[in-house]
Amino acid sequence: MTTLPISCYIRTQDEERMIGHVLEAAAKVCSELVIVDSGSTDKTIEIAESYGAKIIHQPWLGNGCQKRVGEQACTNDWVLDLDADEILDTTSIHSIKSAFQSMPNATEVFSLTLVTVPPYGEVWHKTNLDPRNKLYNKTIYQQPDHKAWDQLELPSDARVTPLSGALLHYSFKGVEHMMNKSNKGSTSRAINGKLKPKTLVIARIFVAFPFYFFRHYCQKGLWRQGVYGFIVAILGAFARWLRDAKMLEVHYRNEGRGTYDDQGKVRDLNAQ
Repeated sequence: MTTLPISCYIRTQDEERMIGHVLEAAAKVCSELVIVDSGSTDKTIEIAESYGAKIIHQPWLGNGCQKRVGEQACTNDWVLDLDADEILDTTSIHSIKSAFQSMPNATEVFSLTLVTVPPYGEVWHKTNLDPRNKLYNKTIYQQPDHKAWDQLELPSDARVTPLSGALLHYSFKGVEHMMNKSNKGSTSRAINGKLKPKTLVIARIFVAFPFYFFRHYCQKGLWRQGVYGFIVAILGAFARWLRDAKMLEVHYRNEGRGTYDDQGKVRDLNAQ
């Protein structure tokens, strides 16, 4: 099996569901596998070690910050950024190998198309497609040092080369799993993201939900996926709306209007 001078880094916490499949595919192209684990209690570490992965134990720092740890732990300059539910398909593996037949310029970035694999039905090859900058030289580009944002930010003149194939995204096991992820993600974005003006946040709470739904259902093509596509569009719109609702709570806390303190304890009501 021919591998390349590429390190793959993956953030994990209790990812035994998919991590073996992710590492098996990545090992077909990457000479180094790096796991940045934030406290798994299942078989994640055991599975990763069986694939020869280097294990970095790192308490959770935030989305982008955790990826920075992965970058720094990689011994190769070229790095592949994968989540623990993203699997390179056969075409994308061949595409990466073709791109590295001669070593690319260090300033070049390669993108892969994230393709959703739903828990029921066929792979969504024509729906909800999401190109992501995944393969890059860490001496030139780094992940954002941010608690919420974790996508590679590039200058406007950066050269991005799309690779063929799919990065299969097993993002959720069902409605409950999707809601749990959305709840966690919306909290992080609301607390750690740029705080929008309060009047704008309130306006979005009242009127933005239909637009969020339109974006998912129509623009991203979830209408093609029947009833389940409609469900996912509703949940996606609700997750975006949740960020607005939680951001309003950030404003309220900043104004000292909260009943609870930062530890979740009831404030002294007599002092209010």
